[in-house]
Amino acid sequence: MVINKHVLLLCGLLWVLPAFAAQHVAVHPRSSIDATDQATVKEIVDMERQAREASLRRDAEFSQRTLAEDYVAITPLGQVTTKQDTLSARKSGQLRYDTINVSDMVVRVYGDMAVVTARADVKGHQLGEDFSGPYRYTRVWVRRTGHWLAVSYQATVTQ
Repeated sequence: MVINKHVLLLCGLLWVLPAFAAQHVAVHPRSSIDATDQATVKEIVDMERQAREASLRRDAEFSQRTLAEDYVAITPLGQVTTKQDTLSARKSGQLRYDTINVSDMVVRVYGDMAVVTARADVKGHQLGEDFSGPYRYTRVWVRRTGHWLAVSYQATVTQ
Protein backbone atom coordinates (compact mmCIF):
# COMPACT_ATOMS: atom_id res chain seq x y z
CA MET A 1 0.00 0.00 0.00
CA VAL A 2 1.42 3.38 -0.98
CA ILE A 3 0.81 6.09 1.57
CA ASN A 4 0.51 9.65 0.31
CA LYS A 5 3.20 11.89 1.81
CA HIS A 6 0.52 14.21 3.18
CA VAL A 7 -1.10 11.30 4.99
CA LEU A 8 2.23 10.44 6.61
CA LEU A 9 2.78 14.04 7.59
CA LEU A 10 -0.62 14.41 9.09
CA CYS A 11 -0.40 11.02 10.75
CA GLY A 12 2.76 12.07 12.51
CA LEU A 13 1.27 15.44 13.31
CA LEU A 14 -1.71 13.74 14.84
CA TRP A 15 0.38 11.85 17.32
CA VAL A 16 2.37 14.87 18.30
CA LEU A 17 0.00 17.73 18.59
CA PRO A 18 -1.66 16.99 21.77
CA ALA A 19 0.99 16.73 24.20
CA PHE A 20 2.22 19.40 26.14
CA ALA A 21 1.53 22.21 28.46
CA ALA A 22 0.69 21.26 31.98
CA GLN A 23 0.41 24.88 32.98
CA HIS A 24 -2.58 25.25 30.65
CA VAL A 25 -4.56 22.22 31.79
CA ALA A 26 -8.12 22.48 32.96
CA VAL A 27 -10.53 19.82 34.12
CA HIS A 28 -14.13 20.04 33.00
CA PRO A 29 -17.10 19.87 33.33
CA ARG A 30 -17.31 19.05 37.06
CA SER A 31 -16.93 21.90 39.55
CA SER A 32 -15.10 19.64 42.01
CA ILE A 33 -12.73 16.81 41.24
CA ASP A 34 -11.84 13.94 43.53
CA ALA A 35 -8.30 12.84 44.39
CA THR A 36 -8.42 9.85 42.04
CA ASP A 37 -9.38 12.02 39.08
CA GLN A 38 -6.72 14.58 40.04
CA ALA A 39 -4.10 11.82 39.92
CA THR A 40 -5.44 10.65 36.56
CA VAL A 41 -5.27 14.17 35.13
CA LYS A 42 -1.62 14.37 36.20
CA GLU A 43 -0.91 11.00 34.53
CA ILE A 44 -2.57 12.08 31.28
CA VAL A 45 -0.79 15.44 31.23
CA ASP A 46 2.48 13.53 31.67
CA MET A 47 1.57 11.16 28.80
CA GLU A 48 0.88 14.20 26.62
CA ARG A 49 4.25 15.72 27.59
CA GLN A 50 6.01 12.47 26.75
CA ALA A 51 4.21 12.29 23.40
CA ARG A 52 5.38 15.81 22.56
CA GLU A 53 8.99 15.01 23.48
CA ALA A 54 8.88 11.76 21.49
CA SER A 55 7.60 13.62 18.45
CA LEU A 56 10.34 16.21 18.65
CA ARG A 57 12.94 13.39 18.93
CA ARG A 58 11.22 11.20 16.28
CA ASP A 59 11.00 8.38 18.84
CA ALA A 60 8.94 5.55 17.29
CA GLU A 61 9.29 3.41 20.42
CA PHE A 62 7.01 5.72 22.38
CA SER A 63 4.29 5.30 19.74
CA GLN A 64 4.81 1.53 19.73
CA ARG A 65 4.26 1.42 23.51
CA THR A 66 1.42 3.91 23.85
CA LEU A 67 -0.80 3.46 20.80
CA ALA A 68 -3.43 0.76 21.17
CA GLU A 69 -3.44 -1.93 18.48
CA ASP A 70 -6.87 -0.63 17.38
CA TYR A 71 -5.72 3.02 17.40
CA VAL A 72 -7.37 5.21 14.75
CA ALA A 73 -6.50 8.78 13.87
CA ILE A 74 -8.31 11.14 11.56
CA THR A 75 -6.08 13.68 9.84
CA PRO A 76 -7.03 17.32 9.16
CA LEU A 77 -7.80 16.15 5.61
CA GLY A 78 -10.21 13.49 6.86
CA GLN A 79 -7.97 10.52 6.13
CA VAL A 80 -8.00 7.57 8.55
CA THR A 81 -4.65 6.31 9.80
CA THR A 82 -3.72 3.37 12.00
CA LYS A 83 -1.02 2.55 14.52
CA GLN A 84 1.09 1.00 11.75
CA ASP A 85 0.74 4.12 9.59
CA THR A 86 1.86 6.25 12.52
CA LEU A 87 4.84 4.00 13.24
CA SER A 88 5.89 4.04 9.58
CA ALA A 89 5.73 7.84 9.46
CA ARG A 90 7.78 8.13 12.63
CA LYS A 91 10.40 5.57 11.53
CA SER A 92 10.86 7.03 8.04
CA GLY A 93 12.76 10.03 9.39
CA GLN A 94 11.13 12.24 6.79
CA LEU A 95 8.92 13.93 9.37
CA ARG A 96 10.53 16.69 11.44
CA TYR A 97 9.02 18.89 14.15
CA ASP A 98 10.92 22.04 15.06
CA THR A 99 8.48 23.20 17.75
CA ILE A 100 5.18 22.14 19.27
CA ASN A 101 3.46 24.59 21.61
CA VAL A 102 0.29 23.38 23.29
CA SER A 103 -2.25 25.57 25.03
CA ASP A 104 -5.89 25.51 26.10
CA MET A 105 -5.57 21.87 27.17
CA VAL A 106 -8.62 20.37 28.84
CA VAL A 107 -8.56 16.86 30.36
CA ARG A 108 -11.88 15.16 31.15
CA VAL A 109 -11.80 11.90 33.08
CA TYR A 110 -14.42 9.15 32.84
CA GLY A 111 -13.18 6.24 34.94
CA ASP A 112 -10.56 4.39 32.87
CA MET A 113 -10.95 6.81 29.95
CA ALA A 114 -9.68 10.35 29.51
CA VAL A 115 -10.45 12.81 26.74
CA VAL A 116 -7.92 15.54 25.96
CA THR A 117 -8.70 18.59 23.85
CA ALA A 118 -6.16 21.31 23.13
CA ARG A 119 -4.69 23.79 20.72
CA ALA A 120 -1.24 23.15 19.23
CA ASP A 121 0.89 25.60 17.30
CA VAL A 122 3.35 23.53 15.29
CA LYS A 123 6.39 24.22 13.14
CA GLY A 124 7.63 21.34 11.04
CA HIS A 125 8.30 19.75 7.66
CA GLN A 126 7.71 16.44 5.99
CA LEU A 127 9.37 15.55 2.73
CA GLY A 128 10.40 19.20 2.45
CA GLU A 129 6.85 20.51 2.76
CA ASP A 130 5.93 22.90 5.55
CA PHE A 131 2.95 21.90 7.69
CA SER A 132 3.37 24.64 10.28
CA GLY A 133 0.32 26.29 11.75
CA PRO A 134 -2.37 26.19 14.41
CA TYR A 135 -4.39 23.03 15.08
CA ARG A 136 -7.04 21.85 17.52
CA TYR A 137 -7.06 18.22 18.49
CA THR A 138 -8.83 15.60 20.55
CA ARG A 139 -7.12 12.49 21.89
CA VAL A 140 -8.81 9.65 23.76
CA TRP A 141 -6.79 7.63 26.27
CA VAL A 142 -7.96 4.32 27.78
CA ARG A 143 -6.39 2.56 30.74
CA ARG A 144 -5.85 -1.11 29.86
CA THR A 145 -4.09 -3.49 32.24
CA GLY A 146 -2.84 -0.54 34.25
CA HIS A 147 -1.33 1.37 31.29
CA TRP A 148 -2.66 4.37 29.38
CA LEU A 149 -3.03 3.81 25.63
CA ALA A 150 -4.16 6.26 22.99
CA VAL A 151 -7.12 4.78 21.08
CA SER A 152 -8.28 7.73 19.01
CA TYR A 153 -7.03 11.06 17.75
CA GLN A 154 -8.38 13.77 15.49
CA ALA A 155 -6.78 17.05 14.44
CA THR A 156 -8.28 20.05 12.71
CA VAL A 157 -6.47 22.98 11.13
CA THR A 158 -7.55 26.29 12.65
CA GLN A 159 -6.89 29.91 11.87
